[in-house]
Amino acid sequence: MYRTTACFTAILLPGFIGLFLNAQPIQNQQSEPVFQAFEQKIPNSSVSFKMVPVPGGVFLMGSPEKEKGHAADEGPAIKVTVDSFWIEEHEVTYEEYILFQDESQDPAPVPDGITRPSPPYIDFTLGMGKTGGFPANSMSQYAAIMYCKWLYKKTGIFYRLPTEAEWEYACRAGASTAYPFGDNETPLTDYAWYAGNSGNKYHAVKQLKPNAWGVYDMLGNVAEWTLDQYAADYFAQVRNNPVNPALQPVTKYPVTLKGGGFRDQAIKLRSAARLPSERKWNARDPQIPRSKWWNTDAPFIGFRVIKPVKQPDAAAVELFFSHFGVLQ
Repeated sequence: MYRTTACFTAILLPGFIGLFLNAQPIQNQQSEPVFQAFEQKIPNSSVSFKMVPVPGGVFLMGSPEKEKGHAADEGPAIKVTVDSFWIEEHEVTYEEYILFQDESQDPAPVPDGITRPSPPYIDFTLGMGKTGGFPANSMSQYAAIMYCKWLYKKTGIFYRLPTEAEWEYACRAGASTAYPFGDNETPLTDYAWYAGNSGNKYHAVKQLKPNAWGVYDMLGNVAEWTLDQYAADYFAQVRNNPVNPALQPVTKYPVTLKGGGFRDQAIKLRSAARLPSERKWNARDPQIPRSKWWNTDAPFIGFRVIKPVKQPDAAAVELFFSHFGVLQ
């Protein structure tokens, strides 16, 4: 099944992914924003979040066979090139996500083209509430992408999920070791919430140390959606096209997540570790048909956004977002 889907994905890659991964900037070079950290305020709210610059470059993606915990779908490791982008300093919090979620109940007009999120049918906050900087969780990849669409309509800036390659590049922050801080897992308690220190719950963002590029919680807390279709042979597929690689989703399942979560052992939090999404995460959904917004049994899932330096034009942006609606 994966092999059939993966081959189809590779065929579609140049046409669709290229529209936004290899887009030319829509502004003149002189008007391009300075490549430094900035605060993004969500209009008509008091909520903002910080975006951290990630300079483009080349890195070794995946893990060597000798790495403790190495899995077959993590290699053979290859050199990959990614363009510069900004990444959210922390996972999207409930303070951010609830603004999008609550518009499903708000009678006031919203920007054209917004897909309204359905209200959650259980308390996905694990009793910790929607304030205090906790990461939003349990949403589907579709919901995370529709949040990006909502953010685009609000700000006029194209935000999206990172590709798997972009995510791993930002996580490593220049390191080639199993973890951004080295091969020894002992310091992990200083950087990540996982089975060894989480108390079986997620925590507010930015409580532990950031990586070398100033990005928090890339490992642990909640695993994070990427843009890519999961394929066990990912590295074989992208080997001949290692510049801004991505596998275009053509089916709802499986999609790749990265980073591990608060329930995982340290070995699952390595930079190269990969997690395919599973249909069973929504098996207990009481709605008929099952919700395209929520995963009943995935409190360990969240996301963060990136902003590409090369902003695609409006037509490419609309095509990008409409593609994911077709998969639902």
